[in-house]
Amino acid sequence: MAGSGEQGLYSRQLYVLGGGARRLAEAAVLVSGLRGTGAQVAAALVLAGTGRVVLHDSGAVRTGDLSHQFLLGGNDVGQNRAEVSQRALAELNPHVVVAAHTEELSEAFLASFQVVVLTESPLEEQLWIGDFCHVRGICFIVADTKGLAGQLFCDFGEHFVVEDPAEGDPVCAIIQHISQGNPGVVTCIGTEDSHGHLFCDGDLVTFSGVEGMSELNGQKPIPVHVLDAFRLEIGDTSSFSPYCCGGLVLQERLPQVHSYKSLRQALAEPRIQVASPDVLLRSQSLHAAFQALHIFCKEQGHLPRPRARADAERMLELARSLRTQQGLLDEYVVRAFASVSAGDLCPMAAVVGAMAAQEALKAITGKFLPLDQWLYFDALECLELEEAMQLTEEDCAPRGTRYDGQIAVFGATFQEQLGHQKYLVVGAGAIGCELLKNFAMMGLAAGPGGHLTVTDMDTIALSNLHRQLLYRSSDISKPKSVVAAAAIQRMNPDVSVTAHQNEVGPATESLYGDDFFQHLNGVTSALDSMEARTYLENRCVRCLTPLLDSGTEGPRGNVLAMVPFLTKPLEPAGASRDGTFPFCTLRYFPRTIQHTLQWARDEFEGLFQLPAEHVNQFMKDPAFLEQLPAGKALEVLEQVQKSLQERPQNWQDCVCWAHQHWQNCYHNAIVQLLHTFPPEHETSPGIPFWTGDRSCPHPLTFDPDNNTHLQYILATAHLFAKAHKVPPCSDQAATQTILRSTVLPPFLPQEELNIPLAEEQEEVQAPEDHGRLVKLTQDLVQKREELLGGEEVQVPLMEPIHFEKDNDIHVDFITAASNLRAENYGIPPADWLMSKRIAGRIVPAIITTTAAVAGLVCLEVYKLVWGCQDLKCYRNSNLCLSDCLLLRIQPLPPTTYWYGGKEWSCWDHLELQAVGADGKEMTVQEVLDWLQRTYGWSVTMLLHGYTVIYDKEEDEEIQAQQQAQRLSEKLEHAREMRRLELLYVCEGEDAEASNRRPPLLCSLP
Repeated sequence: MAGSGEQGLYSRQLYVLGGGARRLAEAAVLVSGLRGTGAQVAAALVLAGTGRVVLHDSGAVRTGDLSHQFLLGGNDVGQNRAEVSQRALAELNPHVVVAAHTEELSEAFLASFQVVVLTESPLEEQLWIGDFCHVRGICFIVADTKGLAGQLFCDFGEHFVVEDPAEGDPVCAIIQHISQGNPGVVTCIGTEDSHGHLFCDGDLVTFSGVEGMSELNGQKPIPVHVLDAFRLEIGDTSSFSPYCCGGLVLQERLPQVHSYKSLRQALAEPRIQVASPDVLLRSQSLHAAFQALHIFCKEQGHLPRPRARADAERMLELARSLRTQQGLLDEYVVRAFASVSAGDLCPMAAVVGAMAAQEALKAITGKFLPLDQWLYFDALECLELEEAMQLTEEDCAPRGTRYDGQIAVFGATFQEQLGHQKYLVVGAGAIGCELLKNFAMMGLAAGPGGHLTVTDMDTIALSNLHRQLLYRSSDISKPKSVVAAAAIQRMNPDVSVTAHQNEVGPATESLYGDDFFQHLNGVTSALDSMEARTYLENRCVRCLTPLLDSGTEGPRGNVLAMVPFLTKPLEPAGASRDGTFPFCTLRYFPRTIQHTLQWARDEFEGLFQLPAEHVNQFMKDPAFLEQLPAGKALEVLEQVQKSLQERPQNWQDCVCWAHQHWQNCYHNAIVQLLHTFPPEHETSPGIPFWTGDRSCPHPLTFDPDNNTHLQYILATAHLFAKAHKVPPCSDQAATQTILRSTVLPPFLPQEELNIPLAEEQEEVQAPEDHGRLVKLTQDLVQKREELLGGEEVQVPLMEPIHFEKDNDIHVDFITAASNLRAENYGIPPADWLMSKRIAGRIVPAIITTTAAVAGLVCLEVYKLVWGCQDLKCYRNSNLCLSDCLLLRIQPLPPTTYWYGGKEWSCWDHLELQAVGADGKEMTVQEVLDWLQRTYGWSVTMLLHGYTVIYDKEEDEEIQAQQQAQRLSEKLEHAREMRRLELLYVCEGEDAEASNRRPPLLCSLP
């Protein structure tokens, strides 16, 4: 099945929300209140593809809205917020109907919605709408942010069905054995890596493909008891047939029914969800504080004035009265909340708005457990900084600017500091877009001397549009960084930003060198490459530049703060899974759909990419063979010969070739394998060959009326035609006619064919036939000359096709090729979307997670701008929107070690201005003397990377030469770097010090 246009747009989101995502197009959601939080909710729902989103707000745009409502511009001041926001949101997604409503809300109007979200709403309105929605079964959400605190409430009625409560695919394991007994014990391994299963006690499972104990196949779901990482108990199997081989055990997720209280009842009897018990009192205090705020506003007609002590004390009195029957109160939290509750912060709106939008998506799709029922989030630790504690009411008074909401929290002087910042944003993808949007709202780099540099090598693709809000369909194929920079300048014309299209890595150190990093106030990154992430971290450690690293996968996200001398640098990434499997498993003994999909990926490269590349290289210059590894030249030449012999002239030739290749893969190869190892074959007497990790396959018979067979032929012939520059054809009926008239030669299996049975066994390769290599080279050189002499030949002769996960034809081939091989081995097939995700190694993504993560990053930016040197004020964050959980913890302090009789931090390094006595670059001897004079260290070896600059073990003549040379004299590209990092070994150091010494950084003149 080819992917539709909407599948291409929403594919990353479909991997998060599953089949329930298809309900989005029929849903209607009301978002009331279009300031910062409401705008974030509405934008997320529109990008996600909700059928109808109605925006309600009767207020007019104010200048102060521009610091947190990203859908508004300076020219919109005085116009209705809902109407202005509707125009902006309508551009985001043409598949969504976006409407504005500016009148008062009524029961008749509310009745048409599946979900109602209230933001910036007074308590009286929340209560009557909450009562109405509860009775009518309309999912009801309240989301609000005030200063540095946010509130979220959900009521999905008394009978809400959660279709699928968990994230990811159901757990699956490969069966290795099942005992006969009561209880029976299933021995199994995980599907992807031969590690243990991932089942939990009480999981319901079903069985399929079990041979021997076939009574288990097709049974209703049964519970399991986990014995260990490889064994499960499943109940009484004593009367079943003995287990023979094969089979999968699959987790079954059943729908769950949940019941929720109305807002009126939940206010008095709150169920507050917390990430850990130690924050429960804080959340309970915020629950009282938000209620007190509603009372205060009704009494006074306004929010508490920023830093006004009298207003804060009145808020505390009200909160105390509310908590009389409910327990303890954290008075610091209430006072801090009150002192900044008049503030509006874009990062807070991003976090709370994104979490509210995710709850709305749960209401529509039935995917994931909804919030039960209250959640409170705050970043009041920002007020614990010394500078923040000294702020006065005058410092935070409004100035009539777009930043008044931020000034109310941090003061006017801080706002000026924000404008002076210089930041590097690495990546303009989903998180990068949200960061840049927030930076524009905050005024980061919007003042004298401030500047943003954003770099991203990618261009905009269709699949980016559902979660990267700075891009539109008209921007497809344009550079991300350029479009993003232009977009945020429209949001805030004062922002100074430069767009680059470079990778930040060793190849660009002339552009992003030490001097560049040292002049930055901070770096934000959201890289999906572990190698790039590690490089950036090392650069920031070397240059003492703060780094805020973030990432997402589906509904999960994280933020890590790396502050020089204050926090531990980011942990080295573990080895990434690259989808590699043993050769023998892929070629002969696949067990899972992951194996067959990787086999299909290898097929794609071996059929449509490598042959074309080799033919083109040979046609350009036959001498390229001399550069190939020994034993490879003959293989490549045979491939070139085969490709030239198979050159099609028309579509019919392509179909016939695809048909023969189908026969080779899914019939002949299996017949050959069963000829070598028949089903009854034994590895030793009584021990069957086809058991355990090996499933006995069966050959397929081609049927032109079988949809999977036909889809394989159509995709394969299309790709083969494109590789050979032949016009393809999409006429299925014509293709079937060709197939029915094609007669394939009979297949005779080979005798004594070697087949590797384990990863350690490599294919036995015959020694290269030099005579055949010479003869084949001569024949092909002659063929090359004939082709080049022809009048109609096109150069290059072939078109290499690289697999693209967003190309439907490519995924059609992968899906059909994999599922046919899966059928050979009795493996359950994968649908088109799952095949695309696994083969394309796609990371599931959704706008809600990226928006929330970006908001959390920006809260840490505030602390960096303050110049905060108090570790307890920083937070690392772990977010799980599927469970509506947010865990924020203090980063770890930097590690220390002893070297040369002194304690060093992992951030420490030795700085040397490498200017010699003659005003030129220091000699090696001058560096050695400096280390001896400054630290008392006698150096025995000096290195730059793997290059030895000085070695005391050399003879005197070589030592003298080394000591006399300039530091960069023998180092390639060293002069371009301007700053060398040297390693050294000193006399008397022990073996443990080999990797634990402060690096020496030498600045060259």
